[in-house]
Amino acid sequence: MSRKMVNGVVLSLTENDLSQKRADDAGVNDRMCASVRNQRTRLLTDTDWQALSDNTMTPARASYRQALRDITDQDGFPSDVVWPTKP
Repeated sequence: MSRKMVNGVVLSLTENDLSQKRADDAGVNDRMCASVRNQRTRLLTDTDWQALSDNTMTPARASYRQALRDITDQDGFPSDVVWPTKP
């Protein structure tokens, strides 16, 4: 049972309180997801020139870019992301 303190008195959370908490938690998660995706987009954008048709991309660079695209598939996403090392 979840509880809250109001004016020094411990009270049980109402269904409305629990609904608000779930909504707040979902909002935090959405913002974390957006932040990670924005960082991923910046890192991919920094390497876009390597994927142009007049360049030969090394396997390391291709792996790095794929790892960036796979960030959202990590078990810890969005709160515990392991960023790949840029070659």
